Amino acid sequence: MPRTDADRFLDKVTPAAGGGCWQWTGSVKPSGYGQFRIGARVRSAHRVAYELWHGEIPDGLVIDHLCRRRDCVRPDHLEAVTQRINVRRGVNIAARRARQTHCCRGHEFDAANTYRAPNGTRKCRRCRAMAQNRARRRREVTCAAS
Repeated sequence: MPRTDADRFLDKVTPAAGGGCWQWTGSVKPSGYGQFRIGARVRSAHRVAYELWHGEIPDGLVIDHLCRRRDCVRPDHLEAVTQRINVRRGVNIAARRARQTHCCRGHEFDAANTYRAPNGTRKCRRCRAMAQNRARRRREVTCAAS
């Protein structure tokens, strides 16, 4: 009797005691994500796990590891979310900045006080105005001294 993809998949999983992560013991990419071959195609193990237990991944969504472990394939540790939500849940600098509600001087990032730079980053309008005023004063002093 031929083995199903699900049987082959589960052969490469080591469940942790106490309901923790399911560690992927198969092939792992340098990035830390597991990979699993289905037919001629190699796929990310966490995406295969999601599809085996939850069904197709909706268009435009990515799979987020709620446990933050790239080698985890436990179905209830995986959630289909937008890329934006996935980034905001992370721990890298982009995630920290996305969660930031105030600038480093304590001014709130609200509609009136937030400037979007051409590269997409948020800038505090009050701090930007203060920096421009300081620069203008320095230019005036330099010009007066000439």
